Amino acid sequence: MEGVTDDPYRNAIFQLFDEWDYYFTDFYRIPTVGKVSEKAIQKHIGFKSLNNSKLLKKTCFQILTSAKAQNEKAVSIIENFGFHHLDLNLGCPSKKVNAHKGGAYLLKDLKTLEDVLKSIRTNFSKTFTVKIRIGYHDDKLFFDLLKLFEDCGVEAITIHARTRDQLYQGVADWEYIKKAVEFSNLPIIGNGDVWTVHDVERIFEECNPYAVMLGRGALKTPWLATQYYQYKENLDFISDEYLLKERKEYIESYFKTLEKEYMENNPNDLAVLKRFKSYSRYLFDDYEDCDAIKSRLLRSTSLNEFKGHLNSLI
Repeated sequence: MEGVTDDPYRNAIFQLFDEWDYYFTDFYRIPTVGKVSEKAIQKHIGFKSLNNSKLLKKTCFQILTSAKAQNEKAVSIIENFGFHHLDLNLGCPSKKVNAHKGGAYLLKDLKTLEDVLKSIRTNFSKTFTVKIRIGYHDDKLFFDLLKLFEDCGVEAITIHARTRDQLYQGVADWEYIKKAVEFSNLPIIGNGDVWTVHDVERIFEECNPYAVMLGRGALKTPWLATQYYQYKENLDFISDEYLLKERKEYIESYFKTLEKEYMENNPNDLAVLKRFKSYSRYLFDDYEDCDAIKSRLLRSTSLNEFKGHLNSLI
C-alpha cells in the first residue's frame, strides 16, 4: 500500500470508520546508504498519528528492506518512537523493489531472508510480524518459509495467497492460508481477494485464520469493517442494491474528511486532487457505468472539477 495509508489517510479512516481493529502504515523503505534519519521516520509515521494515542495503539509500522539496508539502526529508531508492532513487507511484487532484492524477492533466498529476520528481531523487542506471498515464482519453499519465520522469532504471518509472479492476476488461492493454519504454530492472517463482508465470513469459515487483512478491498469499501460488525449476524440481509445505496451515502463523508485531513497536512489543491484520484481506483466498481465514472474523475484537471463529478454520483 505504498503511498496510500499515510498519516492523513489513517486519521480520516479512524475518524469515520473506527470499527477497523488495526491499521498499517504504508511501507517505509529502509535506506542502504546515507544516514538513517529520525526526522524521516517521524514524518513517515505522521505527526498527527504520533499524538493520537488511541490510533497509535491500533497501528503497525510497516517496513520494506533488503540485506544491505541499515536495518538495525532503523528498527531501533522505530521502537524508540513508541511503536509496539513492526511488520516486514515480503509480499511487494514491484519490479523495482525486487530488483533491489527487497519485498517478495527475499522469499526465494532463505539464507539472506534469515539474516534479515534475525537482524530485525535482535534490534526490535516488541511484536514483529511479516506479510508474504506463497512464493516468488512458485510455492516450492512455502512450508520452509513458514518454518523459518517461526525459528527466527516472527510472531504472526499474513499470507497473500498468490505468488509474486502472479501479481494480482487470477484469484487468490485461499487453500494456502488453510494449509498454513494447519502447519504453523504462529497466528496466520488471511489476505487476498477479500472484497465483501461475505468474503470475510467465507475466509473465516474455510480457512480458520487468526484474522483477515484487507488492502484493495479496504480501498474499494473503506467502511467494510463497519458493515461487517453491523451485519455479520444477518449477512443475507445485504443485497447489491442496498450496498450501492449505502456506498453513495458514505462516499460524500469519505471525501470530505479526506480533504480536511490532507488540507491540514498540505493545503495544496493539486496535491489533494492527486490523492483523490488514487483513491478512486476501486471505489466505483459497483456502479453500472464504473469505467466512464472513473475516466471522468481521472481526467479532472482541478479539485473543484473532481468534486463536481463526485457530487453528480451521490
